[in-house]
Amino acid sequence: MQRVKLDTIDRRILRDLQDKGRMTNVELSRRAGISAPPCLRRVRALETAGYIQGYHAEIDARELGYKELFFALVGLDSQAQDVLSDFEASMGDWAEVRECHMVRGGGDFVLKMVARDKEHRDAMTMRLTATPHVSRVTTLETIRTAKSLPGVPIDTDRKSTPESR
Repeated sequence: MQRVKLDTIDRRILRDLQDKGRMTNVELSRRAGISAPPCLRRVRALETAGYIQGYHAEIDARELGYKELFFALVGLDSQAQDVLSDFEASMGDWAEVRECHMVRGGGDFVLKMVARDKEHRDAMTMRLTATPHVSRVTTLETIRTAKSLPGVPIDTDRKSTPESR
């Protein structure tokens, strides 16, 4: 992938798409302060360079019956690469596992999971503890979420990326 040297307009485009990905190219170009054709070219270049990896809709989990959000700190009995890779692959097959992060300190993986209710959460926890090489599971129940933002902070005042300096 060819890297794009990000300027203020590119950062504005990235920020606006991250905040509201369903925006039309005309609206996006208006916000970026450029006309629609060069805006579309910039978006395509940002996609090709890997800055934009996809588009999605934010779904209300509760509306689909997922009333529980919880995290699981998972410890494995081995840190051999094949054990770690096998665990990651098995978590990739679980629809309820929304994120899987390998971590340092206190465990090997942190999982972000959703469940329909307490019984579903407990069943998934039991299934998780029965997964090969899992030696311990600590679940953290979410009481409420005060902040949940997609992506990363995008500073539109910066003139270039760290790589281009």
